[in-house]
Amino acid sequence: MSAPNRPKDGKSGGGQGRPPSRGGPSPKPKSSGPAPARRAPSRPAGKAGSAGAPPRRTREDYPTVQAFVAIGANLGDARAAVTAAMDAIGTIERTVVTARSSLYRSAPVDATGPDFINAVVAVRTGLTAEAFLAELHLLEEQAGRERPFPNAPRTLDLDLLMHGNAIKDTPALALPHPRMRDRAFVLKPLAEIAPDKVPRAALARVSSQVIERIRD
Repeated sequence: MSAPNRPKDGKSGGGQGRPPSRGGPSPKPKSSGPAPARRAPSRPAGKAGSAGAPPRRTREDYPTVQAFVAIGANLGDARAAVTAAMDAIGTIERTVVTARSSLYRSAPVDATGPDFINAVVAVRTGLTAEAFLAELHLLEEQAGRERPFPNAPRTLDLDLLMHGNAIKDTPALALPHPRMRDRAFVLKPLAEIAPDKVPRAALARVSSQVIERIRD
């Protein structure tokens, strides 16, 4: 164990420094006021909380809204395309996937080609509805989506169903999606992950549409 620190002026009993005066012990100096407050130790520069380096923000720190995306495909390996799209949506800037539905198989509605594989994901995103939709369109293009004619078979189809409480009706974007309540392939997977978003009456109206949950 180390010895306690000693004053540097030699006034301890160690014998070094000036000897005490012959007239007895020196009187204690009078206090000139309250002792100065101790200064808090300064933090090292560059760490979180210091003035020169604000803490980093993660994607979850940004203000976000809840949104829902319908996913479908009926060309190529549709099942793999839908599963990959679920993962890809989670890589969009300031976006986190919070829930995924099961996969469903459905007959085409107002479309042609083989049966569709469908799903719905819930996300939290800090992007505007328009910016988020643009990212979804980019994922479609990367998956080889082509639009030779309306409702053509597709390698990947991503529809923005809802974005928070937004209500929009523009040539580029309508929210909530205007046909979502007419489609069993949207309502069934949506009801699985967000039952509060799908009224029972809406499910009843699409009960005649052919759709099957795929069980692994």
